[in-house]
Amino acid sequence: MKVKRYRQLAVVALLTFILSTAVARAQTPLVVPKPVTAWPDVFWVQEGYRAEVRTEKVMSQMMAREMPFRIILPDGYSLPVNDSKRLPVVYLLHGLTGHFSNWTDKTELAQYAARHNLIVVTPEGDDGWYTDSTAKSNDKYESYIVKELIPEVDKKFRTIANRDHRAIAGLSMGGYGSIKFGLKYPEMFVVVGSFSGALGAASITEKVIPGAIGRSIDAIFGQAGSDTRKSNDIFDLIRKSTPDKIKAFPFLYLDCGTEDFLFQNNRDFVDLLVEKKVPHEFRELPGGHNWTYWNAQVEEFLELAYKRFAAGNKVESGGDRRSLQ
Repeated sequence: MKVKRYRQLAVVALLTFILSTAVARAQTPLVVPKPVTAWPDVFWVQEGYRAEVRTEKVMSQMMAREMPFRIILPDGYSLPVNDSKRLPVVYLLHGLTGHFSNWTDKTELAQYAARHNLIVVTPEGDDGWYTDSTAKSNDKYESYIVKELIPEVDKKFRTIANRDHRAIAGLSMGGYGSIKFGLKYPEMFVVVGSFSGALGAASITEKVIPGAIGRSIDAIFGQAGSDTRKSNDIFDLIRKSTPDKIKAFPFLYLDCGTEDFLFQNNRDFVDLLVEKKVPHEFRELPGGHNWTYWNAQVEEFLELAYKRFAAGNKVESGGDRRSLQ
C-alpha cells in the first residue's frame, strides 16, 4: 500500500512539475556589488565584492561532445598577486528542462559566491537526471561530472582539490542528483544539498506515467527492478547502508517549501534518514517550486558550505586560523 501511495504521489508530482516549469522561468536580476582591489587572507564575509562569471567548455570523451558549464570566480582571482591562492568549490546542478546557465541568470548566486570567496561551477545536465543512460551510450551525465568535469576544473582552476573543500547541491532534478552523488561518492564531497529535490526519480516508470515522459525516464534508468534502477535509487541506497558506510557520508542538507508539490516526497526521504541515523539537516519553509525560493535557499547553502570548508581548514592547520591554501 505504501509503494502504491508513493507511486500515485510521484505521478502527480512529476506532471505538476512539467506544468509549473513555465511559471518558474521568470528571471531574478543579478545584483553584483562594487569591485575591490585586494584579496583577503582569510575566509570572511564582507560586502563590496563582485564576481567574474565565465562560460567554459569541456571536450568530453564520455559524452562525445563539448559540454558547457559556467564558473564563478571571486573578484581578484586573476590578480597576479593571488596566483598561489586556492579556493574551495561548490557545484550547483539545475533542474528538469533547465540548463547550466539557470543559476547565474535567475539568482544572485554570483554575489553570494563572492561574499564567501568561493568558486562555483554550474554544469550542463540537460534532462538526463545526472545518470548514465541505459539507452544512449553517449549520455553519461554521472560519469562525465565525476570523472571528467571535476578533475578538469581542479586542473584548470585554483581549487583546493580535496573532499574537505568540495560541495555539491542542486534544485529539483539537481537535488536528486546531488544527494545521489554524495551517497555514491562520499570520498569526494564534504557536504551535499538538495532544494525542492525530486528525490523519488528512480522509482518512476512508464507504467506509472504512460507516454513520452515515462519512456524517457525508462530509457535513462532502465526497467523497474533493474540493477541501474537500484544503484540510482537514493531511498534504496540509504536503506542498504551499513553504520560504517553512513559514517563516511557527507553531511546532507535538504529543504523544501511547504507549498511545493514535492514536499511529501522530501518528508518521506527525511523520515528514512532519521530511521537510519544519517546526519542531516532538513528545513521546512514557506514557499513553492520557483526561483524566488531557490534564490533564497542557495544563499543559505553557501553559508553552510563556507562553515564546513572553514572547519576543514581548522583541522588541517590545527588551530583557529582559516586562511586559504
